Amino acid sequence: MIKFQNHLLVSILLTASILNAQDYKFGEVSKEELEEKFSRIDSSAAAEYLYKYRKTNFEYNAGVGFKLVTRVHERIKIYNKDGFDYATKKVVLFKNSSSKEELSKLKAKTYNLQGGEIVEVSLKKEGEFKVELSDYRSQESFTMPNIKEGSVIEYKYEVISPFISNVDEFVFQHGIPIRKLEATLDSPEYFVFRVNTKGFFNVVPKTERVNRTLNYQQRVADGGGNGPLKGLGSTKVQRGSQQYFSNISKYEMQNVPALKDEPYVNELNNYRAGVKYELSYTQFPDTPRESYATSWEAVVKAIYDSSRFGNELKRTSYFEDDVDAIISGVNEPQEKMLKIFDLVKSKVKWNEFYGKYTRDGVRKAYKEGVGNVAEINLMLTAMLSYAGLNSNPVLVSTRSNGIPLFPTREGYNYVVSSVEFPEGTVLLDATSAYSSPSVLPFRTLNWNGRIIKNDGTSKTIGLYPENKSTTRIFLNANLSPTGSIQGKLRKSLSNHKAMSFRNSFNTASEDEFIRNLEEENGKIEISNLDVKNNNDISKSAVLSYEYRMDNDIDVISDRIYFSPLLFLTTTENPFRLEQRDFPVDFGYPSGMSIASSITIPDGYQVENLPKSLSIALPEEMGSFKFMLINKGSLLQLKVSTEMNLAIVPVQHYLNLKEFYKKMIEKMNEKVVLSKI
Repeated sequence: MIKFQNHLLVSILLTASILNAQDYKFGEVSKEELEEKFSRIDSSAAAEYLYKYRKTNFEYNAGVGFKLVTRVHERIKIYNKDGFDYATKKVVLFKNSSSKEELSKLKAKTYNLQGGEIVEVSLKKEGEFKVELSDYRSQESFTMPNIKEGSVIEYKYEVISPFISNVDEFVFQHGIPIRKLEATLDSPEYFVFRVNTKGFFNVVPKTERVNRTLNYQQRVADGGGNGPLKGLGSTKVQRGSQQYFSNISKYEMQNVPALKDEPYVNELNNYRAGVKYELSYTQFPDTPRESYATSWEAVVKAIYDSSRFGNELKRTSYFEDDVDAIISGVNEPQEKMLKIFDLVKSKVKWNEFYGKYTRDGVRKAYKEGVGNVAEINLMLTAMLSYAGLNSNPVLVSTRSNGIPLFPTREGYNYVVSSVEFPEGTVLLDATSAYSSPSVLPFRTLNWNGRIIKNDGTSKTIGLYPENKSTTRIFLNANLSPTGSIQGKLRKSLSNHKAMSFRNSFNTASEDEFIRNLEEENGKIEISNLDVKNNNDISKSAVLSYEYRMDNDIDVISDRIYFSPLLFLTTTENPFRLEQRDFPVDFGYPSGMSIASSITIPDGYQVENLPKSLSIALPEEMGSFKFMLINKGSLLQLKVSTEMNLAIVPVQHYLNLKEFYKKMIEKMNEKVVLSKI
C-alpha cells in the first residue's frame, strides 16, 4: 500500500470529476435577467444572487501534499443604487510564516443592456486590490466596472489553501436573497469531518460515496549497483493504482430569503444559515491516525503554552518597581486592583489592534506606552498576580467575531483580565480609558468568555453585566402661548451609559458634541452646557444644560397640544417584524427614569391629560410606568423604564414588541391645554 506522508517520492493523479454549473454557465447572461426590475423573492431587495456556487475539494500535488481547492462562481443582479455595494467582492486569505492561501483564475464581467443589446465589460487590473490585514490574514478584493441600476455582475475564481484542517464555512444566507445555490464538499475517505450547522434553516445535504481510482507513481531503489553500492546505486519508477471512495455532500437551495439586519442583534453572522466542516482526523493507508478535532482543554493548553501568551504572563521585572510603589501600604485587595488598573491605563494606550496573542511583547509595550489588546491585558493580569491577587486571563470572542460554537483557537480574538474575590469575579479591560471594573467595552459583551488558569484548567464566565446601566433625567420646562419651550435638563449616567457618554464627549470638541446633542433631540437649541465627572470613572457622569425648542408644540386656535416628554419622546417602535428568529440583545440591563415639571402659560387650563399606565414584561424582564399629575399651573411627570435582562429570548419577542408598542403610544399621547 502506498504511504502518503512521503510527499517527495509520491506523484499522484486523482481522477475526480468537477461539478459544472449546468444552468448558469459563465458568460451566458440573458436579456431576461438584465430586464428584471425587482427580485421575485423579495421586491424590496436592492440586489439578488441569481446564482451562488461553491465547490471545495482536496487535491494532491507531488512534493507538496494535499491542498484545499475552492472554486467560486457567483452571478448577482443589481436592482438599484443600494445594491452597488455588492459590486465589490472581498476575499480574506489566511497565511502563516511559511504558507499562505492564494487566489487565482479570476474572471469577472459586468453586463448591461444598451439599445436592446447586451454589453459586457471585463474586470481590469486597476479594479483589483490587495491589503494586509494582520500577520495572519490578507485580503484581495475587486470592484466591478461600469455598474448601473439593472446591471448583472458575474465572477469566478479559485482559492488554493495549504491549510487542509481549515475548510471555510459554507454560507447559505446573505443580506440579499439567493435564487439558486449549489455548494459541494468533495473529500477522499481519508478525511473525516465533524459537521456543525447554524442558522434557522433545516439544511440537509445530498450525500453519496463515489468509487474512484488513485493513479500514482513513486521512485524506489531497485537493488542495482556494484560493489559497496550494490542495492543502493539505482532507482526505478514504480507505478500503480489504488481504489478509494470520495464522500460528497451537496447542498442545493432555491429562493433563499435575505437575512435582514434588525435592531439589537448581537452579530448577524451568528444566525446566518451555514455549515462548518471541522476536520476530526485523517487516516491514510498504512499510517497512524492523525487527530485534528480538539477539546476545550486542548485549546486552552495550546493558547497558554504559546510564547506570546503564557510566557508573557511570567514576565514581571519590567514593572515590579512601579507596582511596588503604588501598592505600598495598601492592604485592601480591591484597592490594589484599582490602583494597578489605573496604572496600566495611564501607562499604555491601545493601538486599536485586537488579538489574544502579543505582537511585540509586554515589555516593549510598557516601555513604549502602546500595545495591542493582549499586551495590555496580559500585562494587567501579570501585575495583579504579582500583587497577590487571584488574577487570570479571560479569552473573549468580540461581538463582530461571532460566538465560538465548538472548541477552536480561532474562535477567540480578544483577551481581558479577571480577579476572583469572595464576593465574585471582577472582569477588567484596560484598553478603554473609560472602562471600570466589570464594565467592559461594548465590543466584548458577547455571551461567555473562558477563564484560563495556569494549571491548565479553564471555565466559562458570563460577559454580560448584572448591574444595570442607568439614566436619570431631571427636567423643567416653561411653555409660552406661542408654543415655544425653554428650560433646563440634568442627566446622570452610570456604568455602560456613562462609559458611552465619556467616549463621545471626551473625543469631540464641545461645539461638535453640542451639535450632535441638538440633532439627537429634535434640533433643540442648547446653551450653558456643564459636564461633571467626565474623567472620574468612580462616579456617575453628569451633564446639564439649558435648552429652547420651537417645534413639536402645536398651537391650533385656542388650544396647545404637546407630548409631556417633549423632545425626550420615543416616536418609533424598533421592533416591527411579525416574528423574529433570534434573541434581542441589548448588551446590558438598563434603567431610565425621567422626572419633569412643566409650567403651563397663564390663561390656559388642562383640557386633557394622558392617564397613568403601568405595564410589565413576563418573568420580571422589564417594566414601564407613566404618571402625569396636574397641580394648578404645573404638570408633574414621572416615567420609568426598566429592562432587567441583557438578552430577551426569542420566545418573548412578541411580548417585547407589544410592550414597546404600548410604551410608545403612551409617550406620544398629547396633553391638551385650552384658553380659560
